[in-house]
Amino acid sequence: MHGRILSIAGSDSGGGAGIQADIKTITALDGFAMTAITALTAQNTQGVQGILSVAPEFVQLQIRSVLDDLGADSIKIGMLGAPELIEAVADVLDAYPDIPCVLDPVMISTSGARLLPESGMSSICVRLFPHAAVLTPNIPEAEMLLGRTISTVPEMIEAGQALCERGPKAVLIKGGHLNDAVLTDVLVSSEGVSTFSDAKIPTCHTHGTGCSLASAIATGLAQNLSLPEAVIRARLYVRKAIETAPPYGQGRARPMNHAVTL
Repeated sequence: MHGRILSIAGSDSGGGAGIQADIKTITALDGFAMTAITALTAQNTQGVQGILSVAPEFVQLQIRSVLDDLGADSIKIGMLGAPELIEAVADVLDAYPDIPCVLDPVMISTSGARLLPESGMSSICVRLFPHAAVLTPNIPEAEMLLGRTISTVPEMIEAGQALCERGPKAVLIKGGHLNDAVLTDVLVSSEGVSTFSDAKIPTCHTHGTGCSLASAIATGLAQNLSLPEAVIRARLYVRKAIETAPPYGQGRARPMNHAVTL
């Protein structure tokens, strides 16, 4: 294993997203996964049935226990769920400014459940954006953060630039929600703008793709890949995962399952 990655995120009882997706992704990419669990969820392929937040002090204790002993080469931040958790995580990370963080601003689940109250958006912007080596919102999340509609790739670029001005070193806006045959993701940083495009895969198997992409990028950074290299490999990993998604659960269509080859 190469690279120590701490995932700070919620638990998905169905195993498709959250901490469970992060551990699977990091392990598949030959990293060493460590965790700080922020919430327990009761969920499956049909939706989220319940959420139970972990006490902020205990989330802090998990993070410190890992970083003060094992250390980390990168940190992935996912579902936090409440402003007090955001503040608690930021307070701890203030003491570790040199560890690159991949911030996935989890606000709404794929099934449509709200995972972060509106009051939490301001806390994310103020407290966590400055820690982000890269911010990875999808289009609805970017729209919520900026209060504007995004419906084209040029508007994605403008949104990425606007979000970069708020503190993240880079922003990767994921374009899966655009109604285009080609899926385009946009990476914006001080070094310029890069776009990554592929044909869309017709599928309902998108649960956990944001978690997997962010943790794959964090793994790449922990393994000394450049950010563009980490994004390219992470996108390939997620595409393979979508193409070979297993036919589990009653809420999904049931395609054939095949082995993943990167």
